[in-house]
Amino acid sequence: MIYFDNAASTAVHPEVVKEMMPYFDTEYGNPSSIHQFGRKAKNAIQKARKQVAALVGAEPDEILFTSGGTESNNTILCGIPTDGLNHIITSTVEHEAVLEPCRHLEKNGVKVTYLSVDEHGMVNPNDIINSINPQTVIVSVMLANNEVGTIQPIKEISKICNQYQIPLHTDAVQAVGKVPINVKELGIHALSISSHKINGPKGVGALFIKKGLTISPEILGGGQENGMRSGTENVASIVGFGKACEIAQERLNENISHFQTLHSSILSKIVKEIPHVKLNGHPEKRIFNNIHLTFLGVNGEDLIIKLDEHGIAASTGSACSVHTQKASHVLKAMGFNHEQISGSLRMSFGYMNTLDEVEQAVEVLKKVVSELRSVSPYKTKYNF
Repeated sequence: MIYFDNAASTAVHPEVVKEMMPYFDTEYGNPSSIHQFGRKAKNAIQKARKQVAALVGAEPDEILFTSGGTESNNTILCGIPTDGLNHIITSTVEHEAVLEPCRHLEKNGVKVTYLSVDEHGMVNPNDIINSINPQTVIVSVMLANNEVGTIQPIKEISKICNQYQIPLHTDAVQAVGKVPINVKELGIHALSISSHKINGPKGVGALFIKKGLTISPEILGGGQENGMRSGTENVASIVGFGKACEIAQERLNENISHFQTLHSSILSKIVKEIPHVKLNGHPEKRIFNNIHLTFLGVNGEDLIIKLDEHGIAASTGSACSVHTQKASHVLKAMGFNHEQISGSLRMSFGYMNTLDEVEQAVEVLKKVVSELRSVSPYKTKYNF
């Protein structure tokens, strides 16, 4: 198999697996216990907290461990103290892990402004200025889009938010490990991370919360994570997450260069060898492990099935929303029509992918796209 669906999930790095193993059998203490077993587990968590913080330029005590990006997003959006305020600003291209909490809050009287985007999926910072009102309690705009890869102008947005003294949260699940991130330089107040997007284990993530920003806990109990998230910590996964962050930081420039090489190679070959193809998302301001394309006259789901039959794993968009069978809200927000949306394909690279795999994938794509277009209802329209 050629795995080109790393935006959905990544393979756990061998060094991460090695780091985790002792916490399944020999270092199995509860971090809340005061004996040696417990202290070792607690120290391992604190080490991981430092590793996560270092990757995003935060302080260790600003890192809250969660079960992943979804919980991190829910925690900040539903836990931000309102002090009587009832307005949230977000964008129309956010992950469902932001949009669904917003919809839930709307049912409870919170007003939400959903910012539109341009044809590249980019938010206009001026729209935030125009949307802020005295009731605005938080702004949440993702750093990089999970479907089309567009990087949002977070630094510009943060300047606006800081000017109006409104907290800014960014869902950085897809951006971490693909672009340099420093929360202090960005000027943000909260940031969501997920382990399994950066070659760590599933079921663990983190929320950066800037010192001074108070959040109400969503899970109550024994007071773990400084009272912010009760429940016995998932030590092995947290340790693995920390190691994954350390590796991502050490190899960031190497990985960025690798992704750019793969992206440039596959895009040039596809555009040259397959007609009626369009790159989606911003051509430059993007994460380069993501390439999102529209093949006109082709049904994306049929394309995924055909690619899978030839040993290539890809997707049409977010793995989290496949079960809903809805057209991509991201592409809709970007102004795509039904035909353009239905013909979309997302390929996303990991550190293990190679140029040889790119060559193989393009050859398979040429074949299956041709096959699907031969029976396409748009055959006459495009003269396939």
